Amino acid sequence: MTNLQSPWRTDFPVLQTQMNGKPLAFLDSGASAQKPQAVIDAMSQVMEQSYSNIHRGLYAISQKLTQDFEDVRSKVARFIGAPSEKNIIFTRNSTEGINLVAQSWARTNLQKGDEIIITEMEHHANIVPWQILSDQIGVVIKVIPVTDKGTLDLNVFKDLLSNKTKLVGVVEISNALGTINPVGEIIKTCRSFNPEIKILIDGSQGAVHRAVNVTDMDADFFVFTGHKLYGPTGIGVLYGKYELLQSMLPYQGGGDMIERVSFDGTTYREAPYKFEAGTPAIVEVIGLGAAIDYMQAIGMDKIATHEAALLEYATEEISKVDGLKVYGVKDLSRKAGIISFTMDCAHSSDIGMVLDQCGVAVRTGHHCCMPLMKTLGTDATVRASLGLYSNKDDIEALIAGLKKVKDLFG
Repeated sequence: MTNLQSPWRTDFPVLQTQMNGKPLAFLDSGASAQKPQAVIDAMSQVMEQSYSNIHRGLYAISQKLTQDFEDVRSKVARFIGAPSEKNIIFTRNSTEGINLVAQSWARTNLQKGDEIIITEMEHHANIVPWQILSDQIGVVIKVIPVTDKGTLDLNVFKDLLSNKTKLVGVVEISNALGTINPVGEIIKTCRSFNPEIKILIDGSQGAVHRAVNVTDMDADFFVFTGHKLYGPTGIGVLYGKYELLQSMLPYQGGGDMIERVSFDGTTYREAPYKFEAGTPAIVEVIGLGAAIDYMQAIGMDKIATHEAALLEYATEEISKVDGLKVYGVKDLSRKAGIISFTMDCAHSSDIGMVLDQCGVAVRTGHHCCMPLMKTLGTDATVRASLGLYSNKDDIEALIAGLKKVKDLFG
């Protein structure tokens, strides 16, 4: 078996600390990943030595920071295989990216009775914006069900497609189950049925666990968020095909998105700038760029190999715990580093509190996937999610904590 001790763990200062007197076993990377020293340093350097507003100042540090900021846009484009930096819009997070598509593209181009297809395993961020749109203009939402194996029912998906289908929104990797969805197959099915159907991929987990190429994928829109990618909060990315972005009107106004303003009317800058109203998250964008540099220096393949080996070990060990049920796909080649489970002796919240006392950080609850939880027949699960810094010691601490749960509640 591959060495399960992460060679990158010491890059993360927080992982050298303790929680409740125990070494911190951080298994909640699916919610928000820890930050390497390289990201912390890059953000600190800007605030300590070169902070200024961008796109406005004629003085040297503003000019340099403007260039550094725009260099990250190009860096993001290369990271996800986009044709150009003009395809990259900086948002606050994936949620804002999806809302932007809903309000700037869908609200303008769709009408009452048009259909949007999403899946039963979507994060609320890819459900609620479409429900708001339905209330606004009367679009119809259809849902691809999840099978009892934790995968999407693609036969039902094909039956859901109709001449009214205008957009399909799919999560690349389920944040609750770890299921890797066949987005390539889904996109090809849409293109064959009707090339005009627009496709939005939620890559919030996908961009973290595997290499992404939106050009090869042929997605119309792709979103991901910085804080799951070992970068800071408050920064995300919306990729869009350029002709689509150019055709869309902004849904926020003011600040740097304008070309010219008068009381007779306003003209907007070209994409992507017309979607970035106001002073942006300057320091956070620099942090996102540092996170991408950090990951690429390691290599996405190396990260995926480490996480896959650790997932295999964790799944094997956790399956030995009596009375524990793991949800999702059993074929680990179709799963990312996320294990969602319940125990018959204790509620998920009780499990989480016991693990906390053991120094193990996990997420408990519905994981912003209430419809999926209803399908699974539970109100909550415990989720242990891996990062590139996770190692065998974390899994052993988790298993020891689960044994303590059984001792207390069993």
